[in-house]
Amino acid sequence: MPRALLASFASRLDYPDLRWMPDEGFSIGRIRIELLSGLTVALALVPEAVAFAFVAGVHPLVGLYAAFLVGLITALIGGRPGMISGATGALAVVMVALVAQHGVEYLFATVVLMGILQVIAGVMQWGKFIRLVPHPVMLGFVNGLAIVIFLAQMGQFKVPGTMENTGHGMSGGEWLSGTPLYMMLGLVALTMAIIWVMPRITRVIPAPLAGIAVVAGLVIAMGLDVPRVGDLASIKGGLPSFHIPMVPLNWETFEIILPYAVILAAIGLIESLLTLNLVGEMTGKRGGASQECIAQGAANVVTGFFGGMGGCAMIGQSMINVKSGGRTRVAGIAAALFLLLFILVGSPLIEQIPLAALVGVMFMVVIGTFAWNSFKIMRKVPLMDAFVIVLVTVVTVMEDLAVAVVVGVIVSALAYAWNNAKRIHAETRESHTEEGAKVYEINGPLFFGSADGFGELFTVSEDPDTVIVDFANSRVVDQSALQAIEAVALKYEEAGKKIMLRHLTRDCHQLLTKAGHLMVDSDDDPDYALAVDYSVRTGVLGGH
Repeated sequence: MPRALLASFASRLDYPDLRWMPDEGFSIGRIRIELLSGLTVALALVPEAVAFAFVAGVHPLVGLYAAFLVGLITALIGGRPGMISGATGALAVVMVALVAQHGVEYLFATVVLMGILQVIAGVMQWGKFIRLVPHPVMLGFVNGLAIVIFLAQMGQFKVPGTMENTGHGMSGGEWLSGTPLYMMLGLVALTMAIIWVMPRITRVIPAPLAGIAVVAGLVIAMGLDVPRVGDLASIKGGLPSFHIPMVPLNWETFEIILPYAVILAAIGLIESLLTLNLVGEMTGKRGGASQECIAQGAANVVTGFFGGMGGCAMIGQSMINVKSGGRTRVAGIAAALFLLLFILVGSPLIEQIPLAALVGVMFMVVIGTFAWNSFKIMRKVPLMDAFVIVLVTVVTVMEDLAVAVVVGVIVSALAYAWNNAKRIHAETRESHTEEGAKVYEINGPLFFGSADGFGELFTVSEDPDTVIVDFANSRVVDQSALQAIEAVALKYEEAGKKIMLRHLTRDCHQLLTKAGHLMVDSDDDPDYALAVDYSVRTGVLGGH
């Protein structure tokens, strides 16, 4: 395929960044930063993948394979260099019911179907709808996410081996106490202190990696008895192998896996696209939503055929990568390959890393992720925006990220519709061109929310025989608006009076004239060709 044709195809699918080279070009220093950042991410991925596998009720290797495969494929072809993907808790809590009722083979089949649905979403360019997420929702999402990441680390403060899978995830367990608790807290604090101080000393080594290395070396050298990665589960295994899900290929199977696949696909895309926006704000990049949908879908299809639990973007690990200096696809690829090395040959060493070091890294992610300025913002923005920030934060913590975003968007949309519905009003005056005619100058958008208020603006019985309705300062948005205009016209017709509409697009003229009630000024807007072309092309009735 010619290069120009490939570039055109990529641009139409919203593929803005397939480059491997950073803006400043690759150098030995840049490669070192990318590789060390990938190593830091890989170390943080291990306990997360194992924990989420436990939540879903599957073997730890199912989570580790998903982290490797999803992370590698999305790093190669994803929409935003610097993003990290893998097994996530948001998906695991949905998977647990499926695994408990039907077994892990149905999970693999569901992950494949989930990936297919995500690829379809990418090809259809549905990812662009993430632009409809308002900023207050993003703030609430980020704050809720920070709290979720913090609460997820609380499980590391329980005695290893005492938690049980109840079919709804891991729960219960005995809390650490006495000396073990104090040692755990001390090591967490030491890790956080190293991460905070390290950038002030040198940036040669990413601060999170330095924190993990120093604390792990101290624990191993002193033989401290503290919880380690190996206490969660053994991560030793082989290469993932191709495996066709062993489920009956019939309609009954499809009915079982489809609802789960739809939910998982939606949650995965929402979390991935929000991560894409968040990383984009930090790195100054834009676009790539459709590309990310396709990458996530392809990754999940492959993962389902190689015994993985599927996944999506991981905001916590993406923050670790970006703040460690990872800006290109190399960091994500390195993280996936390092994770595979841990599984194949490095498990004895990785299993000795204290959980406290990884908890300290995640606590610093929490501090960096939480939008602390939102407390100041909420005192300055409209009350409804402040309410949305708090609502999304609470729902994120109580339910999950996807539900919180949907709730936030719905509430924001309803608030916007209500505010615009209250804006409709009219100013009246005598006409300068039609003797004895009364002019209603409509202000504000006319749509389903303001349709009733529009009808209340007119005093049909008191008006003269000729009435002019001027929409120069209004917008006719939808079918409800047209119906409201026609209803007003019918009232004037029944009263034996003439109504004329001005400053509407030509398509609105045509539709309203077809109703048979209106006499309109067909030549009062001679320069509306562009607006008419747009409204006809999109099928949306709108104002000028």
